[in-house]
Amino acid sequence: MSDAVVIGSGPNGLVAANLLADRGWSVLVLEEQDEPGGAVKSGELTEPGFTHDLFSAFYPLAAASQVIGGLRLEEHGLRWRHAGAVVAHPREDGRCAILSRDLDRTAASLDAYASGDGDAWRRLYSIWEDAGDAMVEALHTPFPPLRAAARMARSLGAEGSVHFLRMTTLSPRRRFRGREGPT
Repeated sequence: MSDAVVIGSGPNGLVAANLLADRGWSVLVLEEQDEPGGAVKSGELTEPGFTHDLFSAFYPLAAASQVIGGLRLEEHGLRWRHAGAVVAHPREDGRCAILSRDLDRTAASLDAYASGDGDAWRRLYSIWEDAGDAMVEALHTPFPPLRAAARMARSLGAEGSVHFLRMTTLSPRRRFRGREGPT
């Protein structure tokens, strides 16, 4: 007899099962599919040895999660992988804006896409540098995230907080020159 039954072996089900098991519970995980993982799966699709994400592929908040971190998955073989180019937006006219984990590379790509957009990206990135930890904390806490919001306001100061609120309520298209929509 199990203390808990977890339906589904996707990321949330597996985390729940691990947390319960770490607390000494007997846990039964039921999964309809042949393999665990939910939408977090990879496999060889095009060529032998070339691994593709089969479903979803973007888990930035998982890597920042205190819950995921507490599971110490790296000790059991987890390796976080980061693409050189995180997001790309190719256009029919041949232009392509690329966002990467490297600030300078992203700014150069955006400037090549539309002059001045690299500086606009740097301004946005400076907000992340000042308040990114508090933003991630806010995303990982119950709503409303009052403590994280207060910490973010302290990090940004009065003027920065006003700028942040304005930024989050206005369309990003107002900030960039290469703002025309997809073709």
